[in-house]
Amino acid sequence: MSANVQIRSLTASDIRGRKGAKPVVCLTAYTTPMAKLVDAHCDLALVGDSLGMVLHGLPSTLGVTMEMMILHGQAVMRGLSRALCVIDMPFGSYEESPEQAFRNASRLLRETGAAAVKLEGGVSMADTVAFLTARGVPVMGHVGLTPQAVNTLGGYKVQGRDADGDRVLADTVAVAEAGAFAVVLEKVPQGLARRITEAVAVPTVGIGAGPDCDGQILVVDDMLGLFADFRPKFVKRYANLAGDADQAIASYAAEVRARTFPAAEHSFADSVK
Repeated sequence: MSANVQIRSLTASDIRGRKGAKPVVCLTAYTTPMAKLVDAHCDLALVGDSLGMVLHGLPSTLGVTMEMMILHGQAVMRGLSRALCVIDMPFGSYEESPEQAFRNASRLLRETGAAAVKLEGGVSMADTVAFLTARGVPVMGHVGLTPQAVNTLGGYKVQGRDADGDRVLADTVAVAEAGAFAVVLEKVPQGLARRITEAVAVPTVGIGAGPDCDGQILVVDDMLGLFADFRPKFVKRYANLAGDADQAIASYAAEVRARTFPAAEHSFADSVK
């Protein structure tokens, strides 16, 4: 490819247009190096508020701030050329009113350069989604298990089993009709996810929602196996980087203690000949 060829970034409209077509490939990204890797293969890079747990050691996403999202959003944007960048609105930044949501969403987009925001909630957030999209803010919805509501949901449980499925369906329909360009379905039964996907006109992106969604997303650190002790059912590990890193660090520590590193090839001579 010529160095003068401009790579066009995907847009929210592009993702919306993938409904029922080629699956939408999504992963999270929180840093510039990871964003570059994701960008080479994925359609959408999510700067998820999961960064609070993945990078900052928080017990949940509830402690994530606007400043944290902006910092990591800026880093991710430096690594993207093609993938659509969506950034999560953190807990407390949009629930109070549509006006509050617009102030914070516009700040996230303005200060990071991301193309869209994601917010959690269904029927209760439909007016906010409509308010944002009417003012030029592309919105990705998120229903089913909504981690920011973990305290009211009673934990990270599957949502939508039995009669509760109608609630999750209604939530998805509400945000889709309000203008969301896509909706994440998290931890819902496969049959319900299929039913929802058939019912809405925008792409569904599953995480723990089975194979019938219009796309899939995972936390990149989970699928790379960077957490040895975290194995959710819905995550397939495509690598075991935690084990590889542990072995590499152990080898480094052993060589330092044995004074075999650094060797001559890693050191500089006293003079240049």
